[in-house]
Amino acid sequence: MQIATYNFPDELYYDDKHSWARIEGDVATVGLTDFSQQLAGAFVHINLPKAGKTVARGKPLAAVESGKWVGRAYAPVSGEVIAVNENLKKQTGLINSDPYGEGWIAKIKMSNPAEVAGLLQGEALKAFIEQEIAKHQK
Repeated sequence: MQIATYNFPDELYYDDKHSWARIEGDVATVGLTDFSQQLAGAFVHINLPKAGKTVARGKPLAAVESGKWVGRAYAPVSGEVIAVNENLKKQTGLINSDPYGEGWIAKIKMSNPAEVAGLLQGEALKAFIEQEIAKHQK
């Protein structure tokens, strides 16, 4: 789905902290949205979580830094981090150039797959992003 100048693949799930999740069985591959990376600018550093770490939905997953912003990437689902994208340590810009592909941050084995039902897709996502665009244009 295209919303203004931002891309949101239909098969993914999104949270209100601008993270996405690709669900495959009980594993969620997660990263930052196109909206988030465009707003933050070019990413220059990331502190990745460690494999084995337990994360909670809506809580920090990784620390990220761009030329104009320092912040967090949040976990859209709860569970155990089972893999991290080590390529981001040397090529943090992958978050910008390919946010839904090579720019993924971590894979989480979900402890509560029912949380996916609380994530955004379709018209709910569109309404949320349109509100976010309006907020950031002020």
